Amino acid sequence: MGTKFLILFFISIFAFNSLIAEDGTGYMGSGSPFRMLLGLITREKMSHFRFYWHDILTGTNPTAIEIVPSVPTYNETTNFGLVRILDNPLTLGPELSSKLVGRAEGLYASASASELSLLMVMNFALTEGKYSGSSITIMGRDVIEDEVREMPVIGGSGVFRFARGYAVASTHSFDHNSMEATVEYNIYVYHY
Repeated sequence: MGTKFLILFFISIFAFNSLIAEDGTGYMGSGSPFRMLLGLITREKMSHFRFYWHDILTGTNPTAIEIVPSVPTYNETTNFGLVRILDNPLTLGPELSSKLVGRAEGLYASASASELSLLMVMNFALTEGKYSGSSITIMGRDVIEDEVREMPVIGGSGVFRFARGYAVASTHSFDHNSMEATVEYNIYVYHY
């Protein structure tokens, strides 16, 4: 009797999940009961990463290029309206020559008319170790003149599917002439 009940139970759960998927909205439910019953749902863990982000604007191989110029007559001190696309190296140490572990791909835009504040939209695409091929996605406000800035982790890919967390950025070095910067990112990410 117990075996028949279990089989009937699994079939009814499968049928119920099938009905949810057919409602036309794309919603597939909140997780497979089969996975939960079999213990295949793994526990979420928190990982901490430290990277150095190198924003190179000059030379023969810049890693960030201006795609929309600022409006000079509006506010020259904040570069309001400026947008740059980036493919910046991520290294383990603050020197550009230290070990390359990934790339920060995305863009930043000067999004404030009253202070030097950027909207950062980036994927930290990792290329080394067990996280190679995975990425962490960050999107948030970066007030450049603040010593420490916090931005949310809004997702990721590979190992970091369904990731959440936050990134703390602090400027390691900044050249006022070239506008090039090295920023230390400490990323705290929850993932499965």
